[in-house]
Amino acid sequence: MPSSTSPDQGDDQESCILKFSDLDLKDTSLINPNSSLKAELDVNTKKKFSFAKKKAFALFVKTKEVPTPSFEYKEKWWKCCHQLFTDQTSIHRHVATQHADEICHQTAAVLKQLAVTLNTSKSLKSADKKNPLIEYLTRNHEVSTWLPDTSCFSPDELTSGQGSDEGEVLLYYCYCDLEDPHWICAWQTALCQRLHLTGKVRIATEGINGTVGGSKLATRLYVEVMLSCPLFKDYLCKDDFKASKGGAFCFPELRVGVFEEIVPMGISPNKISYKKPGIHLSPGEFHTEVGKFLSQANQEQSDTILLDCRNFYESKIGRFQGCLAPDIRKFSYFPSYVDKNLELFREKRVLMYCTGGIRCERGSAYLKAKGVCKEVFQLKGGIHKYLEEFPNGFYKGKLFVFDDRYALSYNSDVMSECSYCGASWDQYRLCSTPQCRQLVLTCPACQGQGFTACCVTCQDKGNRPASGPTQNSFKEECECTARRPRIPSELSQQTQFPLNPEPRPDVGEDGPGQ
Repeated sequence: MPSSTSPDQGDDQESCILKFSDLDLKDTSLINPNSSLKAELDVNTKKKFSFAKKKAFALFVKTKEVPTPSFEYKEKWWKCCHQLFTDQTSIHRHVATQHADEICHQTAAVLKQLAVTLNTSKSLKSADKKNPLIEYLTRNHEVSTWLPDTSCFSPDELTSGQGSDEGEVLLYYCYCDLEDPHWICAWQTALCQRLHLTGKVRIATEGINGTVGGSKLATRLYVEVMLSCPLFKDYLCKDDFKASKGGAFCFPELRVGVFEEIVPMGISPNKISYKKPGIHLSPGEFHTEVGKFLSQANQEQSDTILLDCRNFYESKIGRFQGCLAPDIRKFSYFPSYVDKNLELFREKRVLMYCTGGIRCERGSAYLKAKGVCKEVFQLKGGIHKYLEEFPNGFYKGKLFVFDDRYALSYNSDVMSECSYCGASWDQYRLCSTPQCRQLVLTCPACQGQGFTACCVTCQDKGNRPASGPTQNSFKEECECTARRPRIPSELSQQTQFPLNPEPRPDVGEDGPGQ
């Protein structure tokens, strides 16, 4: 596949931009170049550190470019952290002072790709047989070759309807072995930019996981390109794309990156592979199994467990009746939850589900690897596909999504309560304290009384005048959730729905939210 730009090819940032894509700069899974990654590189690659850092800085600045108004003669402006920069010096100063960590992670990714490129070229030369697909893509290595022809559409056609029912959000994933995820990352970045799509796409050697929003024309073209790409055409089908009303406005930006896992479970794919999942059940088959489970007089004594693989703030506002909902904050806690509660699953038939199906792929593989369950099943296509067929079925409440919509509604059931007064309420909003990243369930009446923070501590912070530049000092957890047990232990097969307020969902934690 196409290799990345090397230092010997000069410092042309325009050519570099399609080689190193807009990585997810906030994900901590990227390795710090000053530590273990640097130790893994050979002497020649270590010498390229300065080059990699310059490339990383230039790339980050490049991704912040925005079109200038028609009355301006300048070629480009930049937008970052909700600020507009009209000269290069100011954007460079801003990036250097406010995004040093991101540049560090990006530098690591560039260095890592240089090492991968070197190893790949060596292995291709030593291979007795050439891979026809790799050879084919190498001959057509230009990213532009794999972009749709949009010359017959005006920019207005590609962006129209993004603020109305004409817009759409796509959710999909595809597990398949990918030889060069960095080239795919560059291609996906260019593809989404051409179609004016926003959202998040995670790429790894184990596959791709994405959620993108834009006009229906743009999402239709995106699906067509994905289905025609030789890398995915034998794995993806049209039914693998879950669509819902939305658009580009549902996401603050486009973020595409290369990671070890396409959904972060925290365990290397080499140890727990997507190739050994549970048995897939169609929405109809899953509906039948859940019906049988709920019809039993004593569900606690049943040989079946209906397991929600999502996080507690997701299951709080919507879930299957009779489910076991682990009190975990992110999917990377799921393996530890299973380990701590193995006896709960011993000799049980487990029916697993999540938003779009991806967390169940490796979650079921992990549970199967423990060897305690009688059988492990998973809902194919997740809750998304189930609700398309059974909007008034056994799933009650809203479907949580990891974007600015927060939730999708398929039925009128309200499963949660206002955190302050206990009234029925299921519409999340952000904590009113700017430095907090929690979600709050607070009804209109309580909002009117000023109860808009996630806890008393945050409410007090919000009432105090700011003391110093804290705008960019975000914390992953508020004090009210820091006291939560990291891995809860289930004493019995009972659904747990915590009373504590919810943390703001970070797509960087659980991927595009499937």
